[in-house]
Amino acid sequence: MSKPIIIGVAGGTASGKTTVSQKILQAVGPNRLAYIEHDAYYRDLSHLPLAQRRELNFDHPDSLENELLIIHLEHLLRGQPVNIPMYDFARYIRTGNLRQIDPKRVILVEGILIFADKQLRDMMDIKIYVDTAADLRFIRRLKRDMADRDRTIEHVIEQYLQTVRPMHLEFVEPSKRYADVIIPRGGRNLTAIDMVVAQIQKMLAQAPLF
Repeated sequence: MSKPIIIGVAGGTASGKTTVSQKILQAVGPNRLAYIEHDAYYRDLSHLPLAQRRELNFDHPDSLENELLIIHLEHLLRGQPVNIPMYDFARYIRTGNLRQIDPKRVILVEGILIFADKQLRDMMDIKIYVDTAADLRFIRRLKRDMADRDRTIEHVIEQYLQTVRPMHLEFVEPSKRYADVIIPRGGRNLTAIDMVVAQIQKMLAQAPLF
């Protein structure tokens, strides 16, 4: 290989993508892996009133600035550091702060919709889809959004029915066909994760050093 390895980890909301990503990070080593969350690239909505921000569809691919993510990945492939946005999920805006990501031998991109964009998925060497039952995903999302994103139970349910579920069926579930590896049961499937890590280790032997 003539470039660093880009790994994509996709799947439905609260499917266990972060758990799988963290297990890969632990196995590969933080000194060799740059971790980027697609959620950081939600478009800034500070120009809109808060009430209007809440009504927007955050589960459609257009809600994310993929063009910026692609630019950042291109920089990392050239061995250049990037500064990615930091997003405030309670206010639906970018905070203005940036987080520096240094080039590494492995670049791991995690997000619900990363396989829905052809240009983005074509950059990936390994595409992993984390597949978890819809009822478990909803329960996890409900608990997460109430605890970490300042949402009410009514808001989470309404958003799930109006946008999360329809967009999952339209964009996320169909993107599973682009995956090289499908991991059922999320982070609990240690056998599948071990197989992915073994493949990464094999590819690393041929990847360039920084």
